[in-house]
Amino acid sequence: MSEENKVLKPEYDLNAKWDACLDLSVRRFVYTSAAGAFTGLLFFRQPVEALVQLFASSEGFAQVYNLSSPVTRWASVAFGAGIGIGSAYSECSQKFDTPVAKVGIINSIQQ
Repeated sequence: MSEENKVLKPEYDLNAKWDACLDLSVRRFVYTSAAGAFTGLLFFRQPVEALVQLFASSEGFAQVYNLSSPVTRWASVAFGAGIGIGSAYSECSQKFDTPVAKVGIINSIQQ
């Protein structure tokens, strides 16, 4: 008996699609999280003058803490990670031929 090697077409190969989507999701998550971390460090850092004020008076501490807290830096990292995961989800759904539902597409199909 001869065995036939069946080669799947790329649109039917689910393993390749999952591998591509996993790779895309990890890369976009890491890169956009790093971009968010860099942005957070760039925009939400403590200026040197504010640190001098911090030690000079007790009122300066509240102003410095609110403007450049670690929470704002982590929020920029989380925002970047969300953008990366969202864009990866959108592209992976297109690879699996199940696009994200959009109102215009649904209305045109129903008519």
